Amino acid sequence: MQYRFKNIIARKREYVSETQIPLSSGIKLQTLNYVVTIELGGRKVTVIVDTGSDLTWVQCQPCESCYDQQDPLFNPSTSTSYKTIPCNSSACQLLQFAGNSRLCGRESSTCNYVVSYGDGSYTRGNLGREILALGPTAVDDFVFGCGRNNKGLFGGASGLMGLGRSEMSLVSQTSAIFAGVFSYCLPSTEGDNSGSLTLGDDSSTYRNSSPVSYTRIISNSRLSTFYFLNLTGIQISGTDLQAANLGKGAILIDSGTVITRLAPSIYRVLRDEFQKRFSGFPPAPGFSILDLCFNLSGYQEVNVPTIKMQFEGNAEINIDVNGILYFVKTDASQVCLAFASLAYEDEIGIIGNFQQKNLRVIYDTKESKLGFAAENCNFI
Repeated sequence: MQYRFKNIIARKREYVSETQIPLSSGIKLQTLNYVVTIELGGRKVTVIVDTGSDLTWVQCQPCESCYDQQDPLFNPSTSTSYKTIPCNSSACQLLQFAGNSRLCGRESSTCNYVVSYGDGSYTRGNLGREILALGPTAVDDFVFGCGRNNKGLFGGASGLMGLGRSEMSLVSQTSAIFAGVFSYCLPSTEGDNSGSLTLGDDSSTYRNSSPVSYTRIISNSRLSTFYFLNLTGIQISGTDLQAANLGKGAILIDSGTVITRLAPSIYRVLRDEFQKRFSGFPPAPGFSILDLCFNLSGYQEVNVPTIKMQFEGNAEINIDVNGILYFVKTDASQVCLAFASLAYEDEIGIIGNFQQKNLRVIYDTKESKLGFAAENCNFI
């Protein structure tokens, strides 16, 4: 595989079975996650697409502590369709089933929430209902979070779109419209490429260049809102990795995590095999959680080993070359293998969005299956 460095520098208003929304890298908003622009109460908001959480939320006025965002803050007091959600409502109770915290004091009739994420980020605020527009599709009384105290790695996005598996998620709230099916195609982060977020099961909108292969979504009673898969093998340039724990545990797939993380024993084998096949290049210092790095500034073109991830049911991902190496520096003087090790062997592995580029990833929550197909993610 060759890589040229020049490429681097609710209730429904009407029944609609499919909606496609442009999706893009959040780099211009200082985040390595992916974002979409939707409308809430008639106002445009740009939110991070996250399959690893459930509550959709945006920063709201008045704000106790908000980070800087690109769009104006959502102001519920100026919306005629906004409604607060009381503490004794079923919607408020759903917060706890989604693994979040609800705070209902004696003097508070409003449903307050606290959501904390694995990287230490958090949002705190109150639940509300509003008209949500997903492209041409309008959803009345959509339950979302009005964030009044938010901090973390959200870049300049307005908030987050929760596409997890609980009843609070956007997937569940729109299941009567889109049948619990959605998919995305994440574009390369270089340039202004646009991918797509597709809601609904109309496969005619896909532009995949290979057949869709499906694998089973695994249930986890303790972490029921996440999408778990059985990872059965990994190949580097056609060679099967031999790691003791490979194929013995489920791994979760998450569009809201950037870098794929593997159990230490699996990561060491992957790193060593990659280094053996990508040898002869000057080393460079590690970067953050990435510990295998190279100085490729003296090379116009290199051959990058291929990486394939295999799953139960013979589903597989051929990782795009853009998802194998992470360019810390644009002059290629620090280029790292874009995989990382977990701290402990019994931690849960994660397939991040960096390794999902130029793939059509299909989530079918009704059939409990997830599909992969190669696709050039350039949605116009």
